[in-house]
Amino acid sequence: MDTSTLFSQIFNTVFPLASIVLVAFFYARVRPTDMTVANRLNISVFCPALIFSVMASKEFHIAQYVDLILAATAVVLGSGLLVWPLCRWLKISPKTLVPPMMFNNSGNLGIPLIVLAFGESALPIAVVLFLTENVLHFTVGMYLLNPKSNLLNVLKMPMIIATILGLIWSLQGWTVIPAIKVSVDMMGQIAIPLMLFALGVRMTNVDFSEWKLGVLSGFLCPLSGLIIAVLWYYLVGMSAENFAYLLIFACLPPAILNYMVAELYQQEPHKVASIVLISNLMSVGIVPCVLFYVL
Repeated sequence: MDTSTLFSQIFNTVFPLASIVLVAFFYARVRPTDMTVANRLNISVFCPALIFSVMASKEFHIAQYVDLILAATAVVLGSGLLVWPLCRWLKISPKTLVPPMMFNNSGNLGIPLIVLAFGESALPIAVVLFLTENVLHFTVGMYLLNPKSNLLNVLKMPMIIATILGLIWSLQGWTVIPAIKVSVDMMGQIAIPLMLFALGVRMTNVDFSEWKLGVLSGFLCPLSGLIIAVLWYYLVGMSAENFAYLLIFACLPPAILNYMVAELYQQEPHKVASIVLISNLMSVGIVPCVLFYVL
C-alpha cells in the first residue's frame, strides 16, 4: 500500500468518528444537552441489541475468538500491573489512576474505529473486545474500588444478559425469526453513532484543573496497553491479523465509564474526569499513529 493510499485510509477511518464527536460537541456547546436518558437507553437497550445481533448470527463462533479474548484480558490486567507502581511516585491513589489505565474506550471509540478500519466483517471482533473489557470493568474494576461489591449484580446487567443469550444462541446454532432479527439489528445500529454523540457531548465538560495528570495519562494509557500487547505477541504468540486488532484495542484512551464509577464511589472524580477526557482528546493524535503501523 503506497503512502497516499495509506493516509487516505487512515483519514477515512478517523474523520467519520471525529466528525460525529465534533457535531455533538458544538451542538452541546450551543444547546446544553442532557444525555442521561439517551445513555441509559444505549446501555440498557441498544448496546444489548447490538451484542445479541452479532453473537446470534450464523457467522459468529465464540471459539474463533478465544485467543483474542485471552490477549485482551492480558492487556487490561497487565496495564494495571504496569501502572500501579507509578502511583506512589506520582503521589496519587491507585484507585484513582489504575482503573482508567486498565479499562479503555472500547465501546464509544473502539467498535466504530475497528469497523471503519477493517470493514463490517470486523464487527464481531470489535464486540468481543468490548465485551471482554466491559466484563472485566464490572468485576475486577468494581472490586478495585470497593472490595465489598456484590459481583453477582453483574449478571443482572442487560449487556451481560444479552451476551449470555447470544452465546447460547450461537452454541445451539439457532436462527432468529427474520422479523425479530430485523428489529434487533435496527436497534443495534443505533448504538454506535449514539456512543460517539455521547462522547462529544461529554467533551464539553473537560476539566482542565488537573491537566498535567490528564496529559500524563494520555500517554500512559496507550503506552501501557501497547507494551503488554507486544509482550503477549512475542511471548505467547497470535496471528498477525489478531495482533492488529489487539494493537488498536491496546491504544484506546480510558472509557468514560471510569468517571461515572469514580463519581459513584466518590474516588476523586474531578481527577478521573481530567484523566478520561483529556486522554480522549489526545487520542485524536495517538490512534492515527497506531493505525499507520497496523494498516
